Amino acid sequence: MVAEIFSLDKNGSEGQLVPGGSSMAGGGGPVGSAAEDGGPPAPERVLFPPTFSVSEIKNKQRRHFMFLRWKQQQRKEKLAAKKKRRKEREALGDKAPPKAVPKTIENQREYDETTVDPNDEEVAFDEATDEFAPYFNRQTVPKILITTSDRPRGRTVRFCEQLSTVIPNSHVYYRRGLALKRIIPQCIARDFTDLIVINEDRKIPNGLLLSHLPDGPTAHFRMSSVRLRKEIKRKGKEPTEHVPEIILNNFTTRLGHSVGRMFASLFPHDPQFIGRQVATFHNQRDYIFFRFHRYIFKSEKKVGIQELGPRFTLKLRSLQKGTFDSKFGEYEWIHKRREMDTSRRKFHL
Repeated sequence: MVAEIFSLDKNGSEGQLVPGGSSMAGGGGPVGSAAEDGGPPAPERVLFPPTFSVSEIKNKQRRHFMFLRWKQQQRKEKLAAKKKRRKEREALGDKAPPKAVPKTIENQREYDETTVDPNDEEVAFDEATDEFAPYFNRQTVPKILITTSDRPRGRTVRFCEQLSTVIPNSHVYYRRGLALKRIIPQCIARDFTDLIVINEDRKIPNGLLLSHLPDGPTAHFRMSSVRLRKEIKRKGKEPTEHVPEIILNNFTTRLGHSVGRMFASLFPHDPQFIGRQVATFHNQRDYIFFRFHRYIFKSEKKVGIQELGPRFTLKLRSLQKGTFDSKFGEYEWIHKRREMDTSRRKFHL
């Protein structure tokens, strides 16, 4: 019985399966080759099986080793190709072809009919007559009330306190069994323009309710990835009382435009640039990432950023007309996962 052995040559390359345990790879040839007969040496070559796959190796350790070596070789080839393209671009200079744009889920996004055109007259009319028009016309000054669900735990309390240092002119009050329908009229009587309610589950903040007063709308968000200041690495010093700048990224649809205007109405109009603080709401794949940074001027040409915290991520669940009303409220938009999330490239904000 003749055994078949899969061997490697001296360079670590796979050789061809041959009977008797010999491998036709590298400098070694079959027994009785021309080199032993005194003839010219056979040229070095590597012969691979025509349909060889790493999964065909029965030994688990050997299979894992071969797979890691294949991945390493792939990385080396990719890096070498990248360096080659970089040298070619440097040699061509201005005549170099434009860089290829990689395909991502964002730039392959399905077209949405509600995408906002800045020059659209209908959009301009809606902005001039919606609930946020008094704020953008500088007729009102933002005044925010931040509260929690009943009996908040320590983490939620600390998060509300830190959130109040980010949003200027905000006040934190804790609910003591008081219903929201009774809180909202009191807020309107005291000239509050927005109400923020932080909900929690198992001592962790997991929801945010934002209601614009006095006429709405009301947005309900699912909150995740909450990080307090002490949990952020390389954080900066405590934020100052200066009014921060606000950045709203990638709110392109009519729904996203409404949500962006709701976030913008939380902050005063004129930021104090001397404070070098900026609050960012970045929408990516319908997830809204909040970050709070401070500019660090390293030199006249180099500028860095330093995160101050807190940070969290929001996911819109519903948008309701008017103030909060769980029984008789009319909803403009509700996220229905099974009906709406039919494609990975379809987004709503």
